[in-house]
Amino acid sequence: MASSEDRGDMGVAAASGSSGGGHVIGAMGAGLEAGPGGAGLPGIQEEPGLRREASSTDTDPDAPPKKRVRHQEGEAGKLEERLYSVLCCTVCLDLPKASVYQCTNGHLMCAGCFIHLLADARLKEEQATCPNCRCEISKSLCCRNLAVEKAVSELPSDCSFCLKQFPRSTLERHLSEECQDRVTRCKYVRIGCPWQGPYHELPAHEAACCHPSKSGQELMGILSDMDQQHRRDLTLYSSIFNLLCFEKIGFTEVQFRPYRTDDFITRLYYETPRFTVLNQTWVLKARVNDSERNPNLSCKRTLSFQLILKSKVNATLECHFLLLKGPYDDVKIQPVIQHHIFSNDANETEYVPLPICDSVECNKLLAAKNINLRLFIFQIQK
Repeated sequence: MASSEDRGDMGVAAASGSSGGGHVIGAMGAGLEAGPGGAGLPGIQEEPGLRREASSTDTDPDAPPKKRVRHQEGEAGKLEERLYSVLCCTVCLDLPKASVYQCTNGHLMCAGCFIHLLADARLKEEQATCPNCRCEISKSLCCRNLAVEKAVSELPSDCSFCLKQFPRSTLERHLSEECQDRVTRCKYVRIGCPWQGPYHELPAHEAACCHPSKSGQELMGILSDMDQQHRRDLTLYSSIFNLLCFEKIGFTEVQFRPYRTDDFITRLYYETPRFTVLNQTWVLKARVNDSERNPNLSCKRTLSFQLILKSKVNATLECHFLLLKGPYDDVKIQPVIQHHIFSNDANETEYVPLPICDSVECNKLLAAKNINLRLFIFQIQK
């Protein structure tokens, strides 16, 4: 047990030590603030929270890049992938490029697949159904989803030439007007230059192109081919203008309605109700792929039609006729003039192709409830 003198000495030491206590605490604080490179106090570890705060203000050039930015970019990429899988067409599994339709349960279909489903159902004499939920679909039951169309238009897509990403709404303009790597052709292609390449190389090629210096004799062969195509177009339009000068001209809106044959394996065909043009009664018939057995299994689809005179005539009736698209349809039909001499014995024309552009346009007609076209008949006066 310490004596009173010893306790007095200890008190004096404590009093003297209290005067320098601020220096000791300051030294400890300096050791704590020394950071990773400082000496600090041995045996004392920094807390994780303090370490993150210190690293946030650290300007060490050897420090790793900010992980937060990279994490956000990764999340954005994952979000785009999820949106691709959510907004894609349930049939082709690709993002829609134009209109987006949805069934009554909300499943999405691009315009091309939607029309194709309706056309296949018409060919197979079945009710078209959604590939996901098997509910009935039709143009009256399904509606467009404008929100999905706008969302898809804002998703990024890669340019097929420069491989940069652009919103899908601006990608078409970039491909046709702005991309420096888009494939283009020489302006002297009309006189036989076969060059095609990236747009940024076009000025250098045109400056060195040899076709402008060709002689007239060398260019005559190329110009003759161009003249033949021009003459064909001119002949068509001249023929139409000449037909408009005829005395007896008639036209009407015709509606093809779908029917089935009485065969064991029924086939689809179209027929119009009887209509009157030029004081005569007529009927139009149409068939798909020339009445092949299973047109729904074919990727290439065509329509052909024939004009039938139902009235009895005392003399032959020579006519020109052509079919064009109706006033409210968006199908693309090229005008082709047909000719036939009608009589009581020859009251039907041969089946002639309906001049549509491709199978996509044919599917548009097959997907409709009825096919609405406009018929022109020009009677030749004897």
